[in-house]
Amino acid sequence: MTQARHKERTVAMTAPLPQPLSLPWELKPVSSARAGSETLADGRTRLWVKHEVLTGVTPAMLVWWFGHLEGDVEIEGRVLDRYRVWHPLDHVSARYVRRAPDGSFGPGAQVALREALGREPRYTVDVVSTIEKLDEDGFIHKVVVHGLELARMEHTFRATPDGVLDENCLIVPGSHRLAFLSRVLVPWKFPAAKGRAWLKHSSEEMGSLENFLPDLYGREAEAAAPVVPLADSPTRPR
Repeated sequence: MTQARHKERTVAMTAPLPQPLSLPWELKPVSSARAGSETLADGRTRLWVKHEVLTGVTPAMLVWWFGHLEGDVEIEGRVLDRYRVWHPLDHVSARYVRRAPDGSFGPGAQVALREALGREPRYTVDVVSTIEKLDEDGFIHKVVVHGLELARMEHTFRATPDGVLDENCLIVPGSHRLAFLSRVLVPWKFPAAKGRAWLKHSSEEMGSLENFLPDLYGREAEAAAPVVPLADSPTRPR
């Protein structure tokens, strides 16, 4: 890491959190989802959340959302940063730093994420994450440092008549190759209290999407879709 980059990260991690956003809905309680943690057979830790149905949301909307975290959203006449709206207490910023080979923000792209779980400075997340998978079956991204996968986030999507079911998990360390370091890495990078803060954060952020994503998707994604002209009607015989 260059000296300039190190200074930039140091400033970013010590900067005060932005003031919470006031929004016209309440964050969902942890009780709205099933959540827990487990130690995998290889020693890594897996934290998981099974969210209740996100009403009015579809897998296609989630695919679009995770490729469009940058930008604004209008909430009751106010133009706000959409990443902060996603979690009005904990989120700080999201910025794509690399596109995928096809020019999109799909697999191969990278996004820089900043947040503080539970608004606790000790639980600051300030990472660049690489997108591995993004389609209507789910979303996977991972934090890789010097070739080592330190954390792995996996989502699976399932459509229902009322919306979509999302199940997501965080695995630390991300790679089974680092399982032998789990006893050192997990307590250091993700102690139990931080894990509980992440479970709460995940329940709140995913649950909030049903409040603004359907409208945002309709205004930006569907409005931008190319119009396919109707085929000419067959000529009636005279």
